[in-house]
Amino acid sequence: MRRLNRKKTLNLMKELDAFPKVPESYVETSVSGGTVSLIAFTTIAFLTVMEFTVYRDTWMKYEYEVDKDFTSKLRINIDITVAMRCQYVGADVLDLAETMVASADGLIYEPVIFDLSPQQKEWQRMLQLIQSRLQEEHSLQDVIFKSAFKSASTALPPREDNSLQSPDACRIHGHLYVNKVAGNFHITVGKAIPHPRGHAHLAALVSHESYNFSHRIDHLSFGELIPGIINPLDGTEKIASDHNQMFQYFITIVPTKLHTYKISAETHQFSVTERERVINHAAGSHGVSGIFMKYDISSLMVTVTEEHMPFWQFLVRLCGIIGGIFSTTGILHGFGRFVAEVIFCRFRLGSYKSTSVPLPDGHTSNHLPLSTDNSTH
Repeated sequence: MRRLNRKKTLNLMKELDAFPKVPESYVETSVSGGTVSLIAFTTIAFLTVMEFTVYRDTWMKYEYEVDKDFTSKLRINIDITVAMRCQYVGADVLDLAETMVASADGLIYEPVIFDLSPQQKEWQRMLQLIQSRLQEEHSLQDVIFKSAFKSASTALPPREDNSLQSPDACRIHGHLYVNKVAGNFHITVGKAIPHPRGHAHLAALVSHESYNFSHRIDHLSFGELIPGIINPLDGTEKIASDHNQMFQYFITIVPTKLHTYKISAETHQFSVTERERVINHAAGSHGVSGIFMKYDISSLMVTVTEEHMPFWQFLVRLCGIIGGIFSTTGILHGFGRFVAEVIFCRFRLGSYKSTSVPLPDGHTSNHLPLSTDNSTH
């Protein structure tokens, strides 16, 4: 009884077979079919490799929402070299709330040589080349996001030569914490002092001939410091043509949450426009000589997430490639054989010409002979 039930089950499974087998004696092979099969297998192999490459790759997804965090502090990371001695310059931040953040809260004044060493010049040249490529190809920013913390540090390398030249510039580097409102970070002549109506700089003791606001921005970023991220002003160098030169940078900051398979950090992207002019009160160009970075914070926040193709989607696409190529090549091959047979049949019919057979009564018959052999019946 058990054996009978097993046999019925096997018969039922055979009837459910959606892939019936054809005996080999009924299968006909041809040269054209083999050629099409070879092309199909080659195409499948090529597309499978390409699909696997897409499966292994990742892409960045951008989502936008309103930034509701207005109580936290904004971190400013600064590394700027000014072609003046440290005792002649001062840096501070003044925001719209009239809150002053002095540079003593987190910035370091370091006497350095303004001219770069050969290795440092090479670093600056490569950084400027990357900046130009980023302006032309914005998709490279995704590559930088994915390679953060894995690529080499973007900081200026130390000098490799032991120059005996005395320092003629001041490197201002470090970080400051400011309110998340629009503000102005500036470097100008004299140290900053508090003032009831804002703040002031002690510039009276500095000779006007010593003004030189030629500067190099080795690094400027907002938010968490992430090695490998290149910001728009990194590697910028400006040479002043006059003592009374004003350099202005208008910066728009966009809060950014970065989530990749390597890191998860909160940083800030920003865009910048530049302007420089010579201060000449007689000509109507008013202002103060120095470097001014006026920043404003966007109300939108960007969430950048690194995504990967799911494995099930890869299998579905792979099955679609294999099945689609087999079906398409089979249809094309069948259509090609049909066309070839139609053309060859017409040629064969045209090769048979009508022959005239003389009859005893003098008439001729235009019918084709029934047999082509010479035997008589």
